[in-house]
Amino acid sequence: MLNNTSKHDKTDEMSGATQAIRAYFFKLGLSSEIADIYLTLHAHGPQTISELSRNSGIERTRIYRLLDELVGNNLVEVETRYKRSILAAAPISNLQILLTKKEEELRELHADLHVLQRTMSNHALQSPTTRIQAYHGPDGLKQMIWNQTRSEGENLSILYENMQGMTNLAFFERWVKATDAKGMKSRSIISDNFVRTQQDWYKKHNNKRMSNWEGRYVPDGVFPITHSTVIYNDVTNYYNWKDGEIFGIEIHNQEIADAQRQFFEMLWNLGVSIDDLKFQLNNEG
Repeated sequence: MLNNTSKHDKTDEMSGATQAIRAYFFKLGLSSEIADIYLTLHAHGPQTISELSRNSGIERTRIYRLLDELVGNNLVEVETRYKRSILAAAPISNLQILLTKKEEELRELHADLHVLQRTMSNHALQSPTTRIQAYHGPDGLKQMIWNQTRSEGENLSILYENMQGMTNLAFFERWVKATDAKGMKSRSIISDNFVRTQQDWYKKHNNKRMSNWEGRYVPDGVFPITHSTVIYNDVTNYYNWKDGEIFGIEIHNQEIADAQRQFFEMLWNLGVSIDDLKFQLNNEG
C-alpha cells in the first residue's frame, strides 16, 4: 500500500513538473513541440533523432525543422557519433541566456517606442485634423491615465475623485514613479468628492506621492465638479467612473487644449491653496 502511494505521488510530481515546463516555455514564446522535445530528452536521456521521434511522437522531419531553434535557445546539446547526431537536454538553467536576450529586446522596444511616439507627436502637430480616442473599462482608463506621462510641459487637472482608489495601488505607484522620473510638474483643482475619497484612502494606505504637485480646493458651492479633466500638450482628457460606468475621451487638438487651460486658470484663481487646508491629501492631485 505504501509503495503504491509512493508511485502515485511520484507520478503526480512528474505530471506537475511537465505542466510547469510547458507553461513556462509558453510564456517564453516557445511552442509546445519544443517543450515536448526537451521533456523527452530530459526523461529518456541522449537520443538520436529517430529515437527522439518515437519517444516524443513528433515526426522526424518536424524535429529537423525545430533543431535550429532548440540549439539557438541553448536547450539541446548536439554530439556527432559515428555519423549520427545525438541530442541531449541542456541544463534548464540555460534558459537564463534566453531571458537575458529577451530583456535586451524589451529594452530596445521601449527605446524604439519613445522614438515612434515623438515621430507621431510631431506628425500630429502638423495635422489640421482633430483626433478623438475613446477608452472603456478599467484597463482603458489606465491606458488613458498612463498617456499623461507623455506630457512635455505642465500637467493640469480638475479632479472629481481620488485616482488610486480606482486604478489600484500598484498602478498608481508605477505612474508616480514615471512622472517623477520625468520631472513632470502638475497642478490640480480638487472637488469636495475628491477630498472625501482621498481622506478615505489615506485612512488605510500610505503610498508614494508625486514630487512636483500643487493643488487648490474649489468647493461645490463655487463650482460643482462632476467628472475629471486633464490637459497636457495638445490633449484634453475627460474621464469618469461613476455608477459602474467607466469611460474616457482623449481629444487631440491644440485650440481645445488651450481653451481648457484658460478655463482651468479661472477656476484656479477661485480656489483655496491646499496648504491652507488641513486635509491629508496625496500629491497625486
